[in-house]
Amino acid sequence: MCAQPLAQPCPAPGPGLLCTTTMQIVKSQATEEQGRRTSDRRLGNYILNGAIFDEDHDEMVIVKDIDMFSLCEHHLVPFFGKVHIGYLPRKKVVGLSKLARIVEIFSRRLQVQERLTKQIAMAITQALKPAGVAVVVEASHVCMLMRGVQKMNSRTITSTMLGVLREDPKSREEFLTLIKN
Repeated sequence: MCAQPLAQPCPAPGPGLLCTTTMQIVKSQATEEQGRRTSDRRLGNYILNGAIFDEDHDEMVIVKDIDMFSLCEHHLVPFFGKVHIGYLPRKKVVGLSKLARIVEIFSRRLQVQERLTKQIAMAITQALKPAGVAVVVEASHVCMLMRGVQKMNSRTITSTMLGVLREDPKSREEFLTLIKN
């Protein structure tokens, strides 16, 4: 246990900026974990409310290259990358910025990439009840870059496919092809 809680100011001035470091860590942690304060239930009611529209559209909707930053719950170091989301609507669509907002909420938690990918897909499924959802996350993990194996060019790719995008190979292939181009 720390002798001095992080939220307390430095007891005695020291050289350089080290005394402000603990407060900077506290502020940074609050930003990094903003998503933890948004419950999954509140996501549908608060974030998406008013942004789900009836629309006679049943073709694939894709938003790709959504920037994502998160903090690994195992190592407490960042991982960052891109998220690609696709869904097949059932006459309901969501405001496109809300897909990026969902990514933001779930990534601003202590997280593992595999869970993040699934949480994004499940949130979209619960909110829109589409025919299918696909989420691909491509990320670099600082733990892989600076610790242990130190592999600078490694990326981790995870995916979650639900509904038609899991069951129908042609629909899945369409999504995967479109996010590559």
